[in-house]
Amino acid sequence: MDGAYLIEVASMLLRWLHLIVGIAWIGSSFYFIWLDNSIKPPTDPKLREAGVGGELWAMHAGGFYNPQKYLVAPKELPRELHFFFWPSYSTWITGFLLISTLYYLQAATWMVDPAVAHISASQAVMIGLGTLAAGWIVYDLLARLLIERSQILFAIVYTLFVAAMAWALTHVLAGRAAYIHVGAMIATAMSANVFFIIIPGQRKLVAAMKRGEPADPVIGKKAKQRSVHNNYLTLPVLFAMISNHYAFTYNHPHAWIVLVLIMIGAALIRHFFNLKHKGLWRWEYPAAGGAIIAAVLVWIAPAPVKVEASADAPTLAQIAPIVQTRCTGCHAEHATLMPAAPAGMMLDSDARIRQHAARIFARAVQTHDMPLGNITGITDDERKRLAAWYLGGMR
Repeated sequence: MDGAYLIEVASMLLRWLHLIVGIAWIGSSFYFIWLDNSIKPPTDPKLREAGVGGELWAMHAGGFYNPQKYLVAPKELPRELHFFFWPSYSTWITGFLLISTLYYLQAATWMVDPAVAHISASQAVMIGLGTLAAGWIVYDLLARLLIERSQILFAIVYTLFVAAMAWALTHVLAGRAAYIHVGAMIATAMSANVFFIIIPGQRKLVAAMKRGEPADPVIGKKAKQRSVHNNYLTLPVLFAMISNHYAFTYNHPHAWIVLVLIMIGAALIRHFFNLKHKGLWRWEYPAAGGAIIAAVLVWIAPAPVKVEASADAPTLAQIAPIVQTRCTGCHAEHATLMPAAPAGMMLDSDARIRQHAARIFARAVQTHDMPLGNITGITDDERKRLAAWYLGGMR
């Protein structure tokens, strides 16, 4: 087995595992935020006396459940206590291994775009790693300085920081690498919240109870704040993770604005659900979030490619050599630049070129993201000829 194939196998397995553990983390996060927002003060005097601050009844899979939340902690430490941290840690670990496999080991292909900046592959990797570290440091500093003053102020300042990082990365890295690193930067802060704040705080509470000391409510408050932040950041991160499939976003001239606006829209939609769990149906938030996303998608829609009608429009026989020279290194049954044709799209015959004509037009003419990093050196004139062939009837 050659190296390229092993990278593809590693990518597949890591992506699969990352998705599995990510679902576990997001699922537990969403559930506990729902639980916190849905519980009601107990009516049973015994529960209030025991320190229970809220409870609810639920039914799932034919069973009745009665989860309860204590104001600070129970009077006695239970014999068995479950912590929720491995889904977060395993999501970050598999995510880092995946970004290393896809981007850092193939930085010259996936991270460097000479049309954006003239940097080396090693410089691109250092920028990527630095982004992850700086993202956590700045986030944590802002949280410590601003949260107690104003949650809204923190949200505004942190959004401006993310926007600044998106602007910077889209000016030094290839578009898809920039987007994925903004998402990875936020995801790193989310997992670091669990590792550095939430779990240590929980262990401090447990240790204090074991020593017979009263539990400090401030510790729980800080952990809850970071958990809520993670909840709001989930949808923006998920968009960044899937964005690599949609070149019309990260290849836009103002790609950083596109990313930030879509993330803001996603956070507003998440806010609606968090309020809904409390019984507050504030439709203005999903309406605003949806409107922002819709406006962005209209704004970035590719402009119509104008080709004058002409009897001299290229024929398939005339554009086939362009496709063969510029595209089939990757998109062929026996690809030379990839272990297998991406998305199974092969262009090594006239029939296959016709079959995928719309995708050739979209990626090579409208978004210009193919060939990847223009590794095969397609020219603007060749892109125009592909457009003329497609729009001229594909003779």
